[in-house]
Amino acid sequence: MTYTLRVVGHVESTLTDRDDAPKQADEGAPDAWLVIDPDLADACADLAVGDELVVITWLHEADRDVQVVHPRSDPTRAPTGVFSTRSPARPNPLGLHTARVLAVDGTRIRVDALEAFDGTPVVDLKPTLAARRAER
Repeated sequence: MTYTLRVVGHVESTLTDRDDAPKQADEGAPDAWLVIDPDLADACADLAVGDELVVITWLHEADRDVQVVHPRSDPTRAPTGVFSTRSPARPNPLGLHTARVLAVDGTRIRVDALEAFDGTPVVDLKPTLAARRAER
C-alpha cells in the first residue's frame, strides 16, 4: 500500500535551528507565520483572528529510527518508548501544535507561540476541539 502526504505550506519563524527551538510552545516559542500554498486559498477563507488551531507539521529533521528516548532529553529520566512522549524522534514525525491565529493575510496565517523552526513543512490545520464544540 502507498499513502501520500501533501505538504500544504511551511513555517516562517525566527527559530532557524532545531537546537534553538523550545521543547514546547509554552517555553518561550515565538510567534510565526504559516505560509500556505496559494492554490489552497479557498481552504484558508474562513480562518479568523482569535481562532485556535491544531497545526500539524512534518518534523523533517527528526530521526525516524528512534524508538526509545529520555523524556525531554534529560538523561536522568528513565528511557521511555516514543509513543509515550512528545519527542520529535519517532517513526512518523508529525508535530502537533496548538496555536491562536493573530493575523490572516490571504494564505499567510500569523500564529502565536509556535515551537517549529523556520522551513518546517505544514501538513494540515484543524480547529481545536473546543472551537468545534462551540460551533455546535
